[in-house]
Amino acid sequence: MDTGRPQLEDANIRSAQLPARIVALLEQAIVSGELKGGERLEEVGLATRYGVSRTPVREALRELASRGLVEVRSRRGAVVCSRTPADLAEMFEAMAELEAGCVNLAARRANARDFARIGEAQMACHLAAGAGKVAAYALANERFHHALYDASHNRYLIEAAHRLYARLEPYRRLLLGIAERRGSSLVEHEAILEALMEGDAANAKARVKAHVSILGERFTALAAAIAAVEPASPTAPGREGQARPDGEDRK
Repeated sequence: MDTGRPQLEDANIRSAQLPARIVALLEQAIVSGELKGGERLEEVGLATRYGVSRTPVREALRELASRGLVEVRSRRGAVVCSRTPADLAEMFEAMAELEAGCVNLAARRANARDFARIGEAQMACHLAAGAGKVAAYALANERFHHALYDASHNRYLIEAAHRLYARLEPYRRLLLGIAERRGSSLVEHEAILEALMEGDAANAKARVKAHVSILGERFTALAAAIAAVEPASPTAPGREGQARPDGEDRK
């Protein structure tokens, strides 16, 4: 592994932010293929690379493990999980089925508070899309989908949906980095919300499955977005040359 030191532990980044920043850098390296499946992630090596103690590195690896990007093995440390295009296709297929199950129940069980939360998240999506803020849109999109899950009022289904969403979130974020996809995502959200408000479970299920699916051109777009991800920069955050951490479109 490259031993260049981004020196994350500087005056611009509080210690509480370090694990999240390390997660972002490692996530980018894994999704882009810079870090290959099966590659070991040594705490000491990563701490040296990023100029931090082992504690934020350990926290970052635990978070990545919860997202399914690394596996923490006894006596072997953390290892990058292997993930093929077929794996991603199956995971998105499973996500579509889980979300369909959620909205099927939500169409019958959602209350005024649920609709308010879904509507607020959708408004946040509109605002982020209008401002060209990719990171803000991804966060609002997560709120929208989580509100859909919660509206099912089935805690086991909610737990399963949240867990798989976390594993796919880096790839969903890549898709949302495409301006055209954000536009179509907004329209699809509106259609899902409309079907739910009408209590039309069948229509809500069909719309959410189409929304989550990555078949055809959408899968091609995801593959292209993954290929376009640049390796994590060794430049320290806040210095010249560092990519914008919020991923917002430049005007």
